[in-house]
Amino acid sequence: MDRRSRLVAIFKVLLPLTALAILATLFLLSSSDDPVATIPFSEQEVSERLRTQQVTAPFFSGTTAKGEEILLTAGTATPGAPGEPARATDLDARLTLAGGGQITLRSDEGALDMTEDVATFIGDVWIATTTGLTLRTELLNAALDSIDGNAPGTVTGSGPMGDFTAGRMDITSETDDGPVHIVFKNGVKLIYDPQKADK
Repeated sequence: MDRRSRLVAIFKVLLPLTALAILATLFLLSSSDDPVATIPFSEQEVSERLRTQQVTAPFFSGTTAKGEEILLTAGTATPGAPGEPARATDLDARLTLAGGGQITLRSDEGALDMTEDVATFIGDVWIATTTGLTLRTELLNAALDSIDGNAPGTVTGSGPMGDFTAGRMDITSETDDGPVHIVFKNGVKLIYDPQKADK
């Protein structure tokens, strides 16, 4: 047997043994953390999530026919009873318009009806636009397949012209391919602030 054949025969045995030794060392030196102890939830949170079939950090994203982007996230979501929408906490949406502007929506609670493509923001709803409007209302219905929504109750806010209140607000386009408008209705009251208007 020549020298090369002897080296090949030795390496055939030596290399697999070396690999086994390295693997054994990895397992022996690996940390022995208790996998149950490293779960980032308390036992009460785990049992609550199992009982309510809760989903953590769900999100929905889509694009409308006009190229507008809709991104909706929630802290948690739980399925509703049959025929009822899912419930959500920490509801947050970002609507990016075709012209580049954005509308941001937030509320502590909400409902998601995926069969009707509607998200309902409930309780202390906060709305902001890149045009300088900041609004608050108690209920806002927003479509998930288009930039379309409405707040059927009182809306308060401030903007470039001053502070105002309205009995209703609609977020809509007058035509299918037209720009998005926020329309205030039902007893709109504006406190004009010339300093804001001059900015």
